[in-house]
Amino acid sequence: MNIMGIVAAAAVVGIIGIVIGVLLGVASEKFKVEVDEKEILVRNELPGNNCGGCGYAGCDGLAKAIAAGQADVGACPVGGGPVAEKIAAIMGIEAGAGVKKVAFVKCKGTCDKTRMQYRYYGIDDCRKVSVVPGGGEKACAYGCMGYGSCVKACQFDAIHVVDGVAVVDKEKCVACGKCVEACPLGLVTLVPYTAEHLVQCNSHDKGKDVKAKCDNGCIGCTLCTKQCEFDAIHMDNNVAVIDYEKCTNCGKCAAKCPVKVII
Repeated sequence: MNIMGIVAAAAVVGIIGIVIGVLLGVASEKFKVEVDEKEILVRNELPGNNCGGCGYAGCDGLAKAIAAGQADVGACPVGGGPVAEKIAAIMGIEAGAGVKKVAFVKCKGTCDKTRMQYRYYGIDDCRKVSVVPGGGEKACAYGCMGYGSCVKACQFDAIHVVDGVAVVDKEKCVACGKCVEACPLGLVTLVPYTAEHLVQCNSHDKGKDVKAKCDNGCIGCTLCTKQCEFDAIHMDNNVAVIDYEKCTNCGKCAAKCPVKVII
């Protein structure tokens, strides 16, 4: 074996390695992407659920937006106040005293209170059932179908179907909004955690038609609106709607409601 040949080959490989290393070093400097140090620090404080409840594509997207001043320091619904305070300290600002929100299902049409059109046997998915004739078993076209699409969407075990209607556990809910997106009828909405009076109906039918389909529906009598001294409740297409910015939780609307749909 030619020793000089081996040495020459080794030298060539070494030189090639050095050249490639230098080129890679130059390329990494030339094409490197600058990352804001604040973005890294903010990302470290976010919980990492990547639920999308903040409106961004995961925690990385939110961290970038916060660092760029395009999102509020309290935009993470999972982290809540404690995380908002830590991020605010990183950004050098004060955390806003945002009101915690939770999901709420605008339906009280349990199996014993609503009329049934037929018995459905098929896939338990609200989106799929919404396109079948009649939109599911229940006679009310506006009510919770109870097939659990919202339950499947929730990553926090905060919503379950009880007696045919989805019910939210306020203590577990982080207001990520996944259940809101999952409901094909728009029954789920986000409300202030502190709200003590909520209209648990979404029907836009007139009173007579509501009563024919569900014992727990809003009949549009307007008695609640007449009781409110703060202009906090109005009728919207035959159903009462509360303005939580004005509501003082006095309870007069709930006390006067003849069908007890304001809970």
